[in-house]
Amino acid sequence: MPYQELLTKLESCADENYKVFHKKLLKNENVNVLGVRVPQLRKIAKEYKGRVDELIAYPDEFYEVTFVKLTAVSLLSYDEFINYVDKCVPLIDNWATCDCFVPKCIAKHREDFLPFIQKYATEDKEFYQRFALTTLLHFYVEEDYAQLIFTFAEKSNTQYYYVHMAAAWLIAEALVKFYDIAKEFLLKNSLDRKTHNKAIQKAVESYRLTEDRKNYLKGLKR
Repeated sequence: MPYQELLTKLESCADENYKVFHKKLLKNENVNVLGVRVPQLRKIAKEYKGRVDELIAYPDEFYEVTFVKLTAVSLLSYDEFINYVDKCVPLIDNWATCDCFVPKCIAKHREDFLPFIQKYATEDKEFYQRFALTTLLHFYVEEDYAQLIFTFAEKSNTQYYYVHMAAAWLIAEALVKFYDIAKEFLLKNSLDRKTHNKAIQKAVESYRLTEDRKNYLKGLKR
């Protein structure tokens, strides 16, 4: 039984103390956790890279199973990856799964993947939008994509906590990478107050900004 084979592998790597710790971090009581650490999950996912169709069909009753699915898909070539991404994004139901779903093949296909980001960013679902924003964060924080980043941040539904945090994180990174352009964006005050202030907080916490820039940004809090 292939699914039972995967569960047996996962259970053999489970750590009860880590399970308790990680469950608290996820802040979602609906997510069932076995307690397997990320390096072990990634190792198992590599074993399933050639069995993605089979893997996708497994039930998502545990956090670790979904993690292995998404990680295996993220290892595919871009042409293969895009056949599965629409099946993967609906499986994301917590920040950890979302933030670890980083398909490196997007790096060389950024223009090609923009329609997918647009699609997920405009879905009124918390983790669809967070995935869109974190994908921008991982692969698009460059001056050429600055206006695109600002537009997606402005249009995000930051009433969702994890979208709010991702939008703030994205703008903070923009402040680090292209300070003057991102500063002008902040001066427009087009973000809601809490996301505007959180972006500044995150930027100020970075060691990559000078003290003068940090002090200026602190003065922009609303």
